[in-house]
Amino acid sequence: MSAKVISGKEVAARIKQELAREVGLLKTKYNVTPGLAVVLVGEDPASQVYVRNKEKGCDLVGIYSEKHVLPADVPQDKLMSLIEQLNNDAKIHGILVQLPLPEQIDSQAVLEAIRADKDVDGFHPYNVGKLMVGEARFVPCTPQGIMVLLKESGMDLKGKQAVIIGRSNIVGKPVALLLLQEHATVTICHSRTKPLSEQTLRADVLVAAIGRPRFVTADMVKPGAVVIDVGVNRLPDGKLCGDVDYDAVAEKAGAITPVPGGVGPMTIAMLLSNTVKSARLHNNIVE
Repeated sequence: MSAKVISGKEVAARIKQELAREVGLLKTKYNVTPGLAVVLVGEDPASQVYVRNKEKGCDLVGIYSEKHVLPADVPQDKLMSLIEQLNNDAKIHGILVQLPLPEQIDSQAVLEAIRADKDVDGFHPYNVGKLMVGEARFVPCTPQGIMVLLKESGMDLKGKQAVIIGRSNIVGKPVALLLLQEHATVTICHSRTKPLSEQTLRADVLVAAIGRPRFVTADMVKPGAVVIDVGVNRLPDGKLCGDVDYDAVAEKAGAITPVPGGVGPMTIAMLLSNTVKSARLHNNIVE
């Protein structure tokens, strides 16, 4: 068996084309330009790459973007002051503070300081609660991208066994909620799940989101499963790999996402989509 490759790069490109048309309509028909502000604290190389990709995405679809770079030793009150300024800026519809933040910053307080109606990352407790009850306004970007890729795989999730490795608030937990909403039976695994392979071998859908290179091996995967690899790990030789041993697992799975070119591009596309959605909500545009 050779798995179908689910190309997030290709799907994201289609979504960006659709968003570009939508943004063009908002500008010409309503004089509305969606606006995104990204806040970067410190000089983490991976964060800088992510922010650069978000800027490129905004430029491609016509979203107005701002980047605010603060030093790694910035005090909490200065960061909070910037967020309040962006909360009150009418041309900004989405605010994203790039994680992780330095140790002196209370990350949860920062996420809660972003106005819920500008929280295009979907991390504010209000938006998390709306997701929990099935009335999501802004779905976290990576989980939302994962669900789009699962639809791309062609699998009907109703009644399927879905196993998630990783229980983070950013990926694991929201993906579980989204899969439940699609009527899958969901198991969340973590570092204390023993034996892990006993759970993963039941999975019709396996989502790996733990940040450990090539952790998921072929003997942990059910034949024909759809495997979504969220991990992005840099090897000593500088190459990127996911949490899944791609070459071996691809011979056993029914469908699989590559790294790079899988979930990563979808995260950016969903951020852009949430920003456009926010611009519509702020201007009461419902068509």
